[in-house]
Amino acid sequence: MNSTLTEIEERNQGFGAEQVMDAINGSLAMIQFDPEGNVLRANENFAGTVGYRSAEMPGMRHREYCTPEFAESREYQELWRNLRNGRSFQEKIQRVTKRGDLIWLEATYTPVKGERGRVVGVVKVATDITEREKTAVKVASQLQEMSEELSGKAEDGILRSEEAARAIGRLVEESKENLDIMESLKSQAKSIESIVKTIREIAAQTNLLALNAAIEAARAGEHGRGFNVVAGEVRKLATRVQDSIGEVNARIEGITSEINKVSEGTIRSQAGISNNQDLNGQAVAAFKEIGHAARQLDLQARNFKKIL
Repeated sequence: MNSTLTEIEERNQGFGAEQVMDAINGSLAMIQFDPEGNVLRANENFAGTVGYRSAEMPGMRHREYCTPEFAESREYQELWRNLRNGRSFQEKIQRVTKRGDLIWLEATYTPVKGERGRVVGVVKVATDITEREKTAVKVASQLQEMSEELSGKAEDGILRSEEAARAIGRLVEESKENLDIMESLKSQAKSIESIVKTIREIAAQTNLLALNAAIEAARAGEHGRGFNVVAGEVRKLATRVQDSIGEVNARIEGITSEINKVSEGTIRSQAGISNNQDLNGQAVAAFKEIGHAARQLDLQARNFKKIL
């Protein structure tokens, strides 16, 4: 037990302030300031990050590697006022290298207090996250471009679908008109059939009357001979009418059959058009949903870039 405690104490002795600072200096970028923002010292990691040598930095002002906009801003004054009041600061920040390049740092500013509790300096520890930020910005830009392209295609799809819907609507109206015409033709064909039937009945009666007239002419003998000739001609005419009526009736039946076929085809076409109209409506709704999603994606990409 005592040997274990001794080992722990020996190990703790290896974690003195000097050893901890050496470890930090070797792995992190660190710089020290006085309360007014003047550089006291910077390790090689930090100096290299901003493009300087460590020996160049003492005596520089903190604002010298800040962007001019930030250095002249109210936020900059507030940062150092808070640090002098003992408030630490941790944030992702943008800084300027010796060559004028912009870099991103994940930084922590920690006020250091003296024996009387007053802030005597500020230690800043930072990590270079420039490549990470560039990658994030690139991804956000690509995401925004994709969302804009998707939104454009969705809008184009909506326009084309709406045009197709209008065209289908016109076809539906035209098919309805065609159906009305087919029904009218059917009605007219039935009317013609009725007329033909009447003519056939008249022809039959005419033929019967001609036959009766021929019989009466035969009874009349010599006096009825002329009348018999007329009766024969009327009978011939009635027969011709019967034959013509039969032919007309056959034609009407053929026309009616074709009208029925066209009517049935039109009804099927109308059903198909109506089904396509429903599907097109669903496509329009889907494109609108895609457009809405694309706009949301674009908004998120823009917000993401602002956060970066």
